[in-house]
Amino acid sequence: QVQLVESGGGLVQAGGSLRLSCAASGRTFSSYAMGWFRQAPGKEREFVAGINWRGNTKYYSNSVKGRFTISRDNAKNTMYLQMNSLKPEDTAVYYCAADGDFSRLVQRAYGMDFWGKGTLVTVSS
Repeated sequence: QVQLVESGGGLVQAGGSLRLSCAASGRTFSSYAMGWFRQAPGKEREFVAGINWRGNTKYYSNSVKGRFTISRDNAKNTMYLQMNSLKPEDTAVYYCAADGDFSRLVQRAYGMDFWGKGTLVTVSS
């Protein structure tokens, strides 16, 4: 079992930055691919960024590429999402997820092995 807890959300003005963290419990964190997903009000959950277990392969959605950076520290059982140049359309609840299959994680927005409860990011214009 892996339990995931997100933090770092909040209110920020357009053009600003936030860093989200996802703390994981369990000794097997380093064996999972990890990812960030988001769900805006009235919209479907969507993939944002994914990272493989080793941290040397990363994948981003086109909407955040060049602005967001995903990383992980397996020694700290923590994954991060650095979000720069935020836009109002980035407003959403952000979820972290863990999955045993990296290719599945970056191709879907549902069905991962483990999910956090989410943290709200609000970007004002």
